[in-house]
Amino acid sequence: MRFILAAATLFLAAPAMAEAPMTEAAPTLTFERVFASPSLDGPAPRQVKLSPDGRFLTLLRNRPEERERYDLWGYDIETREWRMLVDSAKLGSGRELSEDEKMQRERARVGSLKGIISYQWASDGAGVLVPLDGDLFLARLDGTVTRLTDTEANELNPGLSSKGGYVSFVRDRRLWVGPVGGETQPVTPAGEAETIRWGEAEFVAQEEMHRLQGYWWSPDDRRIVVQRTEEASVGVVTRAAIGATGTKVFDQRYPAAGTDNAVVDLYVIDPDGGNKIKVDLGLNADIYVARVDWAPDASAIYVQRQDRAQTRIDVLKVDPATGASAIWFTEKAARSDYWINLTDNYRFLKDGSLLWWSERDGFGHFHRFASGQWTQLTRGTSPTTTLVGLDEAAGTFTYQAVKDVLTQQVYRARLDGTGEPELLTDPAFTNAASMDGKGRLLYVTRSAPGQPPQSYLATPDGKQVAWIEENRVAGEHPYAPFLAGHVVPEYGTIAAEDGTPLHWMMLKPKMEPGKRYPVFFSHYGGPGPQMVTKGWGGALAQAIVDRGYIYFVLDNRGSANRGVDFEQPIYRAMGGAEVRDQKAGAEFLKSLPFVDPAKIATYGWSYGGYMTLKMLEADPGLYAAGIAGAPVTRWELYDTHYTERYMGDPREMKAAYDKASVIPDATKIADPMLLIHGMADDNVVFENASELISVLQENNVPFEMMLYPGYTHRVSGPKIGPHVWNGIFRFLAAHGVTPPTKE
Repeated sequence: MRFILAAATLFLAAPAMAEAPMTEAAPTLTFERVFASPSLDGPAPRQVKLSPDGRFLTLLRNRPEERERYDLWGYDIETREWRMLVDSAKLGSGRELSEDEKMQRERARVGSLKGIISYQWASDGAGVLVPLDGDLFLARLDGTVTRLTDTEANELNPGLSSKGGYVSFVRDRRLWVGPVGGETQPVTPAGEAETIRWGEAEFVAQEEMHRLQGYWWSPDDRRIVVQRTEEASVGVVTRAAIGATGTKVFDQRYPAAGTDNAVVDLYVIDPDGGNKIKVDLGLNADIYVARVDWAPDASAIYVQRQDRAQTRIDVLKVDPATGASAIWFTEKAARSDYWINLTDNYRFLKDGSLLWWSERDGFGHFHRFASGQWTQLTRGTSPTTTLVGLDEAAGTFTYQAVKDVLTQQVYRARLDGTGEPELLTDPAFTNAASMDGKGRLLYVTRSAPGQPPQSYLATPDGKQVAWIEENRVAGEHPYAPFLAGHVVPEYGTIAAEDGTPLHWMMLKPKMEPGKRYPVFFSHYGGPGPQMVTKGWGGALAQAIVDRGYIYFVLDNRGSANRGVDFEQPIYRAMGGAEVRDQKAGAEFLKSLPFVDPAKIATYGWSYGGYMTLKMLEADPGLYAAGIAGAPVTRWELYDTHYTERYMGDPREMKAAYDKASVIPDATKIADPMLLIHGMADDNVVFENASELISVLQENNVPFEMMLYPGYTHRVSGPKIGPHVWNGIFRFLAAHGVTPPTKE
């Protein structure tokens, strides 16, 4: 479950500017200002890429006056000059997108963005393919833009072929291909059932596997691997998107836990639609096609076939001429009571070897597979997290790794495993990076408790070449007026029941001696996001602190970047160890002399909303109030790939599902509870909320709720965001969870 931490959620870490001279009182930071434009974080570039010739850097930059609208910009590395390449407001039509594209954007977590959300360089560096408002454009560096399509139907999943000779996209459930600037034609069959889709990733691939692609061009442009998806066996969920002035009903194919998945096949097709060759994926159709890649010389296709239990991946080597396959190697879960975390952290090398990320020793590390033998390249209890880039000529690869749990750094190591990794970034910041395809330039994004995200270009050894966004909080920076009142976070650990250290973060308001303060106790709790880091976290936590609340976050067991053993306790036991760890956090807070033990409110969104409900059920009276945003309430309502990864198949693990459900113990909720949900949520479908609402009402259990017509899993925007957060604090005030009065 790639649960997004939606508008009613806090950022990954609390903000912490360096202290400023207290020349005058800073203005109070309101929720209205937090969600308004320009963003208080400063510029937020997306999709940073280098041109094939290495001269230009391109990115999507949001507008100061409209923070969620993005335009395409180019930076000439030689002249160090910027210019806008595509103005989305001038070029776009503003027409409504198709439901398929809306849902794809939700899967990609860009549903709220406007303008340009993706683009692709042509391999010759002559132009950039830009999808906009359902049509395709080719933008050139001289400022000219050519429209490639102009139809009522939307072009989904657009792309350029590897050598740049063809443009391709999905329309009407078929894959279309044509020369750039020429006529396109469908290359997959017509007249098939509506349950068949070509060239699209199925729902769980998009939502849970981080795979948005449904077709893959060969490096020589001679062939395309195309996914064929048959959804007839997938159950239909009638999803009512309840809006402000009406309701749209969608029959959505949704593979709920314990039910049939879509049947996925792969075919190798010529660009003109000829020679359709089926890939042999094995006899068992109940598998996941996790990843598909071509060998650099186009001699083979590599398919990652994952079993339904997600404890095994077979990497198949496929002959593109015949579709015949054989198992190249198999990756198994690190423990018998664990799962495999899918990854994009691998690369096929020109010599036929493979750079591969694995948790087989209990922590994420890189290995090289050559001539049937494995060589481990990184080691230790600090997990590697991301493959940044590769320079085969120099024999090096660049990657990110966790440093002291709370920061990430960028390192360079040798592909032959010799020598020690080289640190490329400043440890005073938490860093992330990307590289061009040949490993010639490094693009680094960094932040710190006292610095919102900065980005710069560097040489492969980490030496800074030029700022992309220095983003200093000074002068006209949007956050500068609030700098004087910014609160520096404190960090620490407490012990879980098994002695494991759990990291916490706290921001304190201005306190008067002898007074006790309420706590806004935020959590996520589920597998994946790490909430406590020493990076910039945005302004939302600061706005809460400005209201006189202590802001507190704790990362429980089950969250990422601590290794297999730290994540494992949630295996087939969701809502268990996480709830107990958060309870330890509440008990720690109650022991502090400046905390009002009767005023600890707990809040979470998505998995965090589920956690709020489980926490209130497990320990009535421990929390003064709870806010549950878009919660899962019964795991049988969520999808196969996410839920079964951690909980197993409900047809085999009924007792575990019953114990993890919110519904059986809902009547134990005795503390004030606010339920929030978007009424068009296609991720955590509204039935999760309606079932809980019904149980509470039928058993005369008091609670409050705020529902948002037309909003999906992300309830956000310049007006809605403040409505959510002002409503939360009105709820807390109504139940006495308020700061002490000032003297």
